[in-house]
Amino acid sequence: MLLRQIRKAPAVCSAVVLGAALLLVPSGAAGAQPDRVLGYIANNGGGVSVLDTATNAVTNTLIDSNGDSPYGVGVAFDGTRGYVTNVRDDTLTIIDTPTNTVDAAVPVGDGPAGVAVSPSGGHVYVSNYLAGTVSVVDTATLTTTETIPVGANADGVAMRPDGKRLYVAHDVVGPGTVSVVDTTTNTKIADIPTGNTPTAVAVTPDGAKLVVVNKFSNNVAVVATASNTVIGTVPVSFIPHGVAISPDGARAYVTNSENHTLSVVDIAALTHVAQIPVGSRPINVALTPDGSKAYVTNFNSGTLSIVDTATLSTVGSVPVGVDPVGIAIHAVPPAPTKLAAGSGQLQLRLLGFTLRGLDATLTESHTGKPVVGKLVSFRTVKGHPLCTATTNSAGKAECNANVPLLVGTATLLLGYTAGHAGDQTHGPSAAHGQIHLL
Repeated sequence: MLLRQIRKAPAVCSAVVLGAALLLVPSGAAGAQPDRVLGYIANNGGGVSVLDTATNAVTNTLIDSNGDSPYGVGVAFDGTRGYVTNVRDDTLTIIDTPTNTVDAAVPVGDGPAGVAVSPSGGHVYVSNYLAGTVSVVDTATLTTTETIPVGANADGVAMRPDGKRLYVAHDVVGPGTVSVVDTTTNTKIADIPTGNTPTAVAVTPDGAKLVVVNKFSNNVAVVATASNTVIGTVPVSFIPHGVAISPDGARAYVTNSENHTLSVVDIAALTHVAQIPVGSRPINVALTPDGSKAYVTNFNSGTLSIVDTATLSTVGSVPVGVDPVGIAIHAVPPAPTKLAAGSGQLQLRLLGFTLRGLDATLTESHTGKPVVGKLVSFRTVKGHPLCTATTNSAGKAECNANVPLLVGTATLLLGYTAGHAGDQTHGPSAAHGQIHLL
């Protein structure tokens, strides 16, 4: 059984691969400019690769010293937190995604696999493969508050958009089921027979249908969530593994791990639309928020395949970490920032004033780290521009300004305002500084 292999070795070789549930949900309100769309790839060989989908370049690799063999990836509803299961350490890694820093490792159950986040972002649900349970993690306290028994080999998980139902696939060889959990009481209320060895699940955006990957049936089952009944099955290819649903709910994208392809399924028509060649042993798939691209983790290749969903063709490949498995893609807002302004000196000169030593230091609110290379503008409290400067390695911007007499001493002695306008990576901030007469 694969999970036991993962816990003993950094690589996985079996054809029967443990599924990782992914979460792709709408982001919060947009700022002045579009948020970054980042991909988070859990590498079974270690670390989480961070992909900028605008450039298709890996910009960072996150390592949790307490996390071993990361597997599933989920991203919170507003993009500000990422959650990664560590199957050998029985923990859930918490990532602050705007700054891409690891915040914590929360103990969960034995062999954590899939992860899903409630629509409110208040709770994370982790399937524990070896324990046959689901851990409920409170995101405010970062503690496991409840454990829900669901049954053997709890694998892929998905949340209905209204947050009232959680679906858990059971990766048990033979006729298999998906458990239905009532999240208002945190109890299992039903088991849905779906096919041979269900491993991954995904819910349509309207919550009406559940798509289940039946690994050894070589098909997907479509379930009506109102009645918890299978309304049809669609053949895909050899050993399907992961699934993602398009933002409009029309199509499901299914990885075929032993056929090295990605199947496209029309959910309403219950038909197989296309089969797209990708890398070696594709495991999971996630779509960009606009649905224009699908990214597939290729376990044996150590890459992501990039699929254009309009042309249904593979248009590129990106190297990531060793043995990539789980993936989530999400719009991530800028990191909140803080400015701390200093004190300038006012000096009279012929036909005007000189302001010396205007300064402000820009830091990340979450980490306290200096923010380098950002433009800071200095103005009077009434809005008259003074000067601009770029933050240095310590996050400090400094400049001097010559000011005409018409601005007036009284205005200048009210102090100055330092402001950072914000960009895709770091949010806006402002501060008030003092001005003293020299």
